[in-house]
Amino acid sequence: MAFADNLPISESLGVFVGVTGFDWLTEGQAEPLKAAIAAIAAGAIIAVARQVLNKRGKR
Repeated sequence: MAFADNLPISESLGVFVGVTGFDWLTEGQAEPLKAAIAAIAAGAIIAVARQVLNKRGKR
């Protein structure tokens, strides 16, 4: 499988929408930069976890 197949696009988008929506509901305004940073961090963690779990499964 190619690396692009393991990218967590939908998960990152879900985190972005969730953080933006939560900010909007609690504070009355959304902070897209904060949401984007959280989404990128969550996507990176998911991608690394997939790589580690994939390497463990091949042993």
